[in-house]
Amino acid sequence: MLRREVVFSALSLIDTGYKFGGSNPEAGLDCSGLVVLVYKMAAGMSLPHNAAQIARNAQEVSLRELKAGDLIFFNTLGRPFSHVGIYLGDDKFIHAPNSRGRVRVESIRTGYFARRIDGARTLLED
Repeated sequence: MLRREVVFSALSLIDTGYKFGGSNPEAGLDCSGLVVLVYKMAAGMSLPHNAAQIARNAQEVSLRELKAGDLIFFNTLGRPFSHVGIYLGDDKFIHAPNSRGRVRVESIRTGYFARRIDGARTLLED
């Protein structure tokens, strides 16, 4: 049930503008701001506003074990865990991409992201 709440909360933010360091939908969100907001809304969790710190606070899972609501991390800036998204299922994730984009759903199989996957983590217990 909590996984569903995480997914629904994340999907409610589609098309929100991007803002580096952003943590609210009115001003814009960055990737970790999206995760922080969604987990606060859906699960009442307080998380650090930093993808690498979120990764350190979460339990590692294999890509084969990914479930909706888990987190998927990418190396997009030449350093581990520099980008994060929320896994939705069916190889799709939602994220706040960059200053040229808005919160959107993409495939983890897309060439750009497939080459940069850093791993997966979960903050949810089944």
